[in-house]
Amino acid sequence: MDIPVLTIDGPSGAGKGTVSRIVAKKLGWNYLDSGSIYRSLAIALLQKDIDLANVKEIVATAQAMDLAFQCNDELVVKLNGVDITAQLGTEVTGNVASIVAAIPEVRQVLLQKQKDFKALPGLVADGRDMGTVVFPDADFKVYLTASAAKRAERRYKQLMEKGIDVNIRQITREIEERDCRDKGRLTAPLAQAEDALFIDSSALTIEAVIVQVLSLVPQHLAM
Repeated sequence: MDIPVLTIDGPSGAGKGTVSRIVAKKLGWNYLDSGSIYRSLAIALLQKDIDLANVKEIVATAQAMDLAFQCNDELVVKLNGVDITAQLGTEVTGNVASIVAAIPEVRQVLLQKQKDFKALPGLVADGRDMGTVVFPDADFKVYLTASAAKRAERRYKQLMEKGIDVNIRQITREIEERDCRDKGRLTAPLAQAEDALFIDSSALTIEAVIVQVLSLVPQHLAM
């Protein structure tokens, strides 16, 4: 049976997570946050203090990882039975995730974990290579982006609201470095699928982006 898939790709901080979760809820579809899979691995590596140059140990940790996703109003992620949601959004977690995501052996291990999320009535997949590598035959594809300055501003506000003291220039620099790393990696680089709808959210509200994304999906496919 054909299972519809909507992929939403783009760089960090473009609003993919928020848009994807709301769209999945409105459609009544399953939800995959692929970034959380890599971020969960990053947390597992940090917990075990594994050298990021030790590919063998990284792959072994990825294989042994037991992940559970609960998508309510907010995404809840459990690693080996422990809620790690609060750790997913830290800068150190994001930077480690970006580094290990560039390792071909790691991507291969985690690829099937992502594919397994495809189930009826449909799937909204949020990531960087959902429409190009994981689900290249997806029915609907979106590439969501925003300027580095706008993404840094959003990230700065998020962290400040959580009481985390940060420097916006440092955040901007880290975002630009992560973009270069994600776009330049040899395996599954961040790229827009040729058949994806391009949306620049720099000057758009979340609501406006959601309207554009939902316009791709025929009404009869929504629950």
